[in-house]
Amino acid sequence: MDLKLEVIVLPVSDVDRAKAFYEAAGFRLDLDKAASEDWRAVHFTPPGSECSILFGKGLTSAAPGSTQGLYLIVSDIEEARTDLTGRGIEVSEVFHDAAGLLYHGHEAGEVTHQIEGQERLAGLHPDRASYGSYATFSDPDGNGWVLQEITERLPGR
Repeated sequence: MDLKLEVIVLPVSDVDRAKAFYEAAGFRLDLDKAASEDWRAVHFTPPGSECSILFGKGLTSAAPGSTQGLYLIVSDIEEARTDLTGRGIEVSEVFHDAAGLLYHGHEAGEVTHQIEGQERLAGLHPDRASYGSYATFSDPDGNGWVLQEITERLPGR
């Protein structure tokens, strides 16, 4: 049986502000529907993705900005970062982990939270290893996204 992750609900405080952000980031608007003053759903899909995001009013009780670690996989992290920054999105500099660990931290304002044992180093992975280079950004509420460069998939993927 296939189990396909297709939609992630993001908690936001201002639906129109979030909509403008994801439009600016180049996500495709799939739906913006309001059934009442208390319920509205806005659905976006990142370019090339089979998984979408959904946010709005009356959709979740989670605190705005509480979703972290949303990975966007890219084949060229420098190109992806340049594209997003060119669209007005603030994206961190590219970084890698000294031990080659999967990046588990997130940015909250100016403070970067990391998992013990990680050492976040500036720049691309020295070997430009697939799965090894990252950049991060957040939407206006602080929902955290991670760009990860993957050029060659691990076996079984």
